[in-house]
Amino acid sequence: MSVQVIHPSGVGVVAGLLGNGFGGAIHRPGDAQYDEQRKALVPTLDSRPLVVAEAFGRTDVQAAVRTAREHGLPIAVQATGHGTRMPADGGILLKTSAMTSLLIDPERRIAKAGPGVRWGAVIDAAAEFGLAPLAGSSRDVGVTGYTLGGGLGWLARKYGFAADSVVRAEVVTADGRVVTTSADEHPDLFWALRGGTGNFGIVTSLEFRLYPVRSVYAGIVYFDAAQAACILKTYRDWTATVPNELSTAIVLTRRPDGRRVVGLKVMYCGEAALAEHLLKPVYAVAGPIVDGELATMPFAQAAMGGTPARYLDLVDALPDDLLDGLAALTGDAAPTVEIRHWAGAMANPGPGAGPVAHRDAPYSLIIDQEVAELAPVLRRTGRTFVNFLADHSSTATAYTPADHARLRAVKRAYDPENLFHLNPNIAP
Repeated sequence: MSVQVIHPSGVGVVAGLLGNGFGGAIHRPGDAQYDEQRKALVPTLDSRPLVVAEAFGRTDVQAAVRTAREHGLPIAVQATGHGTRMPADGGILLKTSAMTSLLIDPERRIAKAGPGVRWGAVIDAAAEFGLAPLAGSSRDVGVTGYTLGGGLGWLARKYGFAADSVVRAEVVTADGRVVTTSADEHPDLFWALRGGTGNFGIVTSLEFRLYPVRSVYAGIVYFDAAQAACILKTYRDWTATVPNELSTAIVLTRRPDGRRVVGLKVMYCGEAALAEHLLKPVYAVAGPIVDGELATMPFAQAAMGGTPARYLDLVDALPDDLLDGLAALTGDAAPTVEIRHWAGAMANPGPGAGPVAHRDAPYSLIIDQEVAELAPVLRRTGRTFVNFLADHSSTATAYTPADHARLRAVKRAYDPENLFHLNPNIAP
């Protein structure tokens, strides 16, 4: 039998929330819904907040922030739980899952989403007008956390990072104020939000551009891994020649039947015939397709999948010895490796873009486990991407030194006491 102890200070926090006008449900240890509401998607994360507070609107968010300040408590925000990596032990866990308002303006090609909205809802709503958002690989991921961390989707080579498409955000700052930010209103905060994650306030609505993408040529095809090294080198050389409409990644993995294969993920914004023509150099080396398919489909149906990032690096080059080393990983315990092509519009966002990642890196290298024998050939650059980070102690590596210094200055202006620190933290 498990015994839960109700911390006495939780009573005061509940009183503080109610006194500040919190209208949503509040759960304390021992309550029926407490254990369910405190869960994140990371199974090893066992967060033990004093209270879990379910916000139903902007006023609730303000009340939670003010209460956290008054009681000197940490506050963490969780919508879908995908980005939750740090426990809110002894603090307030603010759930924004119920804040799911969504408006689509097809004339302006703009969506306005609450912090609990998931990408699947935006994709489906926008598709009715022949439009698409810059969503990622999963329909279930929350819009706001993904976007504030940069947002690398399969339309990014054509249209850029999701953060680059934000046009306005409503934010509750550390002092409980509601601030509307845009290129013309609080431009320093607007810049920082678009890649600086939730360090500067709690976003209660986000407006972002949609794009005229109704259908794509997409999917994943697999080839035998016997020629893996040659396929990887061909892929490296070929990606330097492809148009921005074509986004790809190449994956070394194992099929359910145990076969080691090379997978090619493809999304092309255009006609299938042209995509097939562009892919010919890879097919010529890779040999016959052993599984999977590419097809024209609605953007809403394109499921590209992802690779868990135990090792993540943004790289400028893919030298032969690295690719040879990756191809040689063939045992039963061999890791999954993904090389993704970046560049395109991500590297050329135009003036005023936010502090997203290292835009000049043409590739990301992800490995789902540490592999000691690769150490001599990895030549790690130490550059990372916030959305992929499991270790928040490495947050600074997701920014250039100049951007990180500027982010710290904005943090000092809007959250000098670092109230919002249960995140990929940028200290003031």
